[in-house]
Amino acid sequence: MTARILVADPIAQEGVDLLARECDVDLRPGLSADELLAAVGDYEGLLVRSQTRVTAEVVVAGERLRVIARAGAGVDNIDVDAATERGIVVVNAPVGNTVSAAELAVALTLALSRHVPAAAASLAAGNWERQRFLGVEVHGKTAGVVGLGQVGTAVARRLLAFDMSVLAHDPFVPEERAHSLGVQLLELPELLAASDFVTLHSTLTPGAPPVIGEAELALMKPGARLINTARGSLVDEQALLEALERGQLAGAALDVFHEEPATGSPLVGHPNVLATPHLGASTQEAQERVAIDVAQDVLRVLDEQPALAAVNAPFVDPTSLDVVGPYMAAADMAGRLATQLASGQLETIRIAYRGEIGNHDVTPLKAAAMAGLLAPISDEHVNLVSVNNVIEHRGLHVVEEKHQDASPFANLITVQVTTSGGGIAVSGTLEHGRPYAVEVDGFSVRVPGPPPGSHQHLLVLQNEDRPGRIGAVGTALGAMDVNISSMDVGERDDGSGKAVMVLAVDRVLPPEQIAELAAIDGIEQVVQAQV
Repeated sequence: MTARILVADPIAQEGVDLLARECDVDLRPGLSADELLAAVGDYEGLLVRSQTRVTAEVVVAGERLRVIARAGAGVDNIDVDAATERGIVVVNAPVGNTVSAAELAVALTLALSRHVPAAAASLAAGNWERQRFLGVEVHGKTAGVVGLGQVGTAVARRLLAFDMSVLAHDPFVPEERAHSLGVQLLELPELLAASDFVTLHSTLTPGAPPVIGEAELALMKPGARLINTARGSLVDEQALLEALERGQLAGAALDVFHEEPATGSPLVGHPNVLATPHLGASTQEAQERVAIDVAQDVLRVLDEQPALAAVNAPFVDPTSLDVVGPYMAAADMAGRLATQLASGQLETIRIAYRGEIGNHDVTPLKAAAMAGLLAPISDEHVNLVSVNNVIEHRGLHVVEEKHQDASPFANLITVQVTTSGGGIAVSGTLEHGRPYAVEVDGFSVRVPGPPPGSHQHLLVLQNEDRPGRIGAVGTALGAMDVNISSMDVGERDDGSGKAVMVLAVDRVLPPEQIAELAAIDGIEQVVQAQV
């Protein structure tokens, strides 16, 4: 029987034509939530853009669904966890709009530096105000690119063509990769202090504070300009408004906002803000590319072939899946913790597989570990098919090892991240079907992972191994009205007198509360993480 595809949002005709060669395609844009619930049960595939929300209810109603596709880079409007639980593959088009998004960032940079929109509007109103719109050249200026993924890299290359000095901040890009691009890697505070233009191309862990807040804006050069075409949540919009009002920044260009549509935002009408309505992927070429990309992946999934951009479910050989599959959650957890606990610029990633799992194809574990490593800092969805491409694109140096002995565990996955600051290793395993972190930076711990489909906030504290430290931390968190759901304490056997506390808490702590914990006598380091 020919598969049926429901296209619930408008996509480029090229993608529709590609699907129609092998499937029955129904174009039904503009369905209400109730209409979508009533219709989706008749289809094997569902294709959307950003307008249609694919909720858990829609996923459950899609009894025949085998694939859900987003013709775009994100999947924020799709309940990926619900789809995964039902064995439905979710695919997207992560690179189809790279050029369009990069060109928009550069266009906004140039338009902001020369007051192009305001000058055009003034002339259209019958004014001739040349002196009012005195601009600045980008030639010879310094650009700071925050995030060197697909789009950030494309932006950096284009800014270099304008004879700009380009700085970048991305902890997960090795120095040699940055050098090959012709950019200099810096820590974020250094980048902000040195840049005339700062353009954002990173991601943000859910619940984490904005990358650019009041403190970061205060670090920027007086008269600098901020460009955000990535995510509205990257910027504290109230803090940005205040920085513009007091003249700390010369201007900002924003294509994305915390809440969209942003027609009521005070930033939109500000005289020093150039605002556009989320146009990053709004080019004819980008729409054609993403439509073709997702159409091809939809057909691959329906033909039981690996999808090139599967967000949630890589295809794994059944024999290997039986053995290594359950440990993918542990590998993901180890990777996530290693990324968030490491400091400094990445140099090497080492993944060690210990126990019986080493006798099998460990590519799924490699994919899971890399997905965990990149999840807190990148939008790149890593799976069995894409893992090597992602590693190559980022210029990562990944070493894999296999060992027979996992004692005292049956199997163990260790993710070690070496950085300019030293690095860290995190080991994970499986107990009663649940992932656990059992070693963090040489400390033996027992930290359970969250239930499937949920997240867990962690505080990792290194401290002197002496009485009273646990109580002092507990008292401080109680005063902050922070609930502790679990806690584990680990220590080394090397006589160093050091210990580690790992606490699961009910919320993300703001920087001032982290500083308060770090100021407790005997507490040497406090790091937040989410798994």
